[in-house]
Amino acid sequence: MNAVETLPPVSPASRTRIRFGVVLLPNFTLTAFSGFVDMLRLSADDSDFSKPVRCAWSVVGKTLAPVRASCGIQITPWETFDEAEPFDYVVVVGGLLHSGPQADEETLAFIRRAAGNGATIVGICTGVFTLMRAGVLDGHRVCVSWFHYWDFIERFPNANAQMLVADRLFVIDRRRITCSGGRASIDVAAAILLRHFDHATVQKALRILLVAEMQNGNAPQPHPPGLEPATHPKIKRAILLMEQHLGRALTLEELAGKLDLSPRQLERLFKAQTGKTPQTFAKHVRLRTAAWLLTSSDRSVADIALSCGFSDASHLGREFRKQYGMPPVAFREQRAGNAPDEQVCDEYFLASGAMS
Repeated sequence: MNAVETLPPVSPASRTRIRFGVVLLPNFTLTAFSGFVDMLRLSADDSDFSKPVRCAWSVVGKTLAPVRASCGIQITPWETFDEAEPFDYVVVVGGLLHSGPQADEETLAFIRRAAGNGATIVGICTGVFTLMRAGVLDGHRVCVSWFHYWDFIERFPNANAQMLVADRLFVIDRRRITCSGGRASIDVAAAILLRHFDHATVQKALRILLVAEMQNGNAPQPHPPGLEPATHPKIKRAILLMEQHLGRALTLEELAGKLDLSPRQLERLFKAQTGKTPQTFAKHVRLRTAAWLLTSSDRSVADIALSCGFSDASHLGREFRKQYGMPPVAFREQRAGNAPDEQVCDEYFLASGAMS
């Protein structure tokens, strides 16, 4: 981590170098920042001298006041928005959503200017929320972590849900790149660098970081609790898509189409991996979510039913009795005043990490 804190300011960049400007938002995730910047550092030079030969990077901000990461470490910007020369890429790194102020108006204006000047705009982790606020994602596909999917829907209710991707590591859509965050920041940095450098240069950086192989954008986000690590990537993505569409269940044809499979292929693969059909598994996901909401909120049964894709409270009640042996109201009363059952908690996080 010390290498991140003590990176020297970049010298004036030559026109042959790719220039990256990094904007750190309050409570940003240090892993996402350090993973991305270390890929630049290790790819920029032939040896391990960390000189910005092939590309240059600079941390920029409204002022030179330190920006605090979610872990408490503070990073001081190297130059202000007004001082910085134009960048080829502007990378916005986010983190905690519910811990104080987010991007200010000056930061949003800087992002808009950079986009207007032709820079490629990159949002990492919850940096995508700031890009959305800046209005630079219109008409583009947007990648968001499955953990923050419902936060995104709540904050941007008018966003086109069909353009939102919560089951893949990152999405490159013309001059807009969005990444789910964490370890995937290394992968998206590698994908960007491969646009400009030869494969051996990027592979060298990955090897030094002890990353055996970069993941491409189609790779699924890490599996939710309850799935075996060996679960087929298509099934992981299918389950993430089920979680993403709790309120309106995808048909088998829609789900298969999003996975580039035929309905028959998806059914066979799903049965082999989980022992259930896609339709049965999706219903269980919705019932587990309903069970969690019954024990962790005071929302009405009718409201929970609609949120979980059931036509009404009676429909939820019939299916709930089959699964849990009692109606929803009795289930809630039985657990009143107690912490949510551990199994129900685990099942909920398999179904949806952010519904409540």
